[in-house]
Amino acid sequence: MPLRIMVSRHSAFYSPLIATIAGDFLREQGLDATYDVLRPGQRSQVLIRDGVVDIVQSAVSSNWRLIESGETPRPVHFAQINRRDGFFLAGRRADPEFAWKKLEGATLLADHGLQPLVMLKYAVHHNGADWQKLRVVDAGSPEQMDAAFRAGEGDYVHLQAPASHQIAKDGAGAVVASVGRSMPQVAFSSLCASAEFLQTDRARAFVEAFGRARRWVQEAPPAEIAATEAAFFPGVDADVLSAAIEAYQRLGCWEGGLDIPKDLYEQALNVFEQAGEIRARHPYSAISS
Repeated sequence: MPLRIMVSRHSAFYSPLIATIAGDFLREQGLDATYDVLRPGQRSQVLIRDGVVDIVQSAVSSNWRLIESGETPRPVHFAQINRRDGFFLAGRRADPEFAWKKLEGATLLADHGLQPLVMLKYAVHHNGADWQKLRVVDAGSPEQMDAAFRAGEGDYVHLQAPASHQIAKDGAGAVVASVGRSMPQVAFSSLCASAEFLQTDRARAFVEAFGRARRWVQEAPPAEIAATEAAFFPGVDADVLSAAIEAYQRLGCWEGGLDIPKDLYEQALNVFEQAGEIRARHPYSAISS
């Protein structure tokens, strides 16, 4: 039976996981996998609990809401994917001198997912701008945000790559800032599963495959990675996907090992604490218990 893998988001930001499936890494471990994107109304912890999926791309912050609502069992976060925020700001035109203060008084189509929005608010504050002075619009899903910006709505749009970079390629705007580069490193996204699944030989084989894929996407030529993942990004130009992967490599999203560093976990707490989105600084053990 294939491993059942589900992601909360689909973008080049998650290339370590996509390459694990798209490359030979799983096959070399005698495994294959299905890949699906979480749909509206689905909850990853419920799918894991009920045995519907084996592995989910999520974030350590997802466990904090479960702790505060008393939900059990909670997923175990067992491997880091990204150590920086992976969103970009695209504006109407190129702006080599972009400063975050320029967002004040402007209309920003912002991703209103909990973690993306909390991280964006933190980056705005960290870079000396006043969130209350922004005109922030919820234009819906990333696809709806993309379409709205292309249709002329807003001055800036907040998207992951390759969507942000496809906008630039199509002449509909220009990438002006990286949220991840504009704020400290943070435990942004990770893989989680049930404690029971992680005791299996299939889980151990997956971790080996994922570790090898993650090292590969850190170092391989972006065009080679893009070619490997191309089937996962229909409608995205090959050079745009390659540019998105190169941007994430330069950003250092995939550096380090598989362990989720405690200092990056603490920085995630800092971000959510500043936004008032947690009631306590939950211990590091919260990601695995």
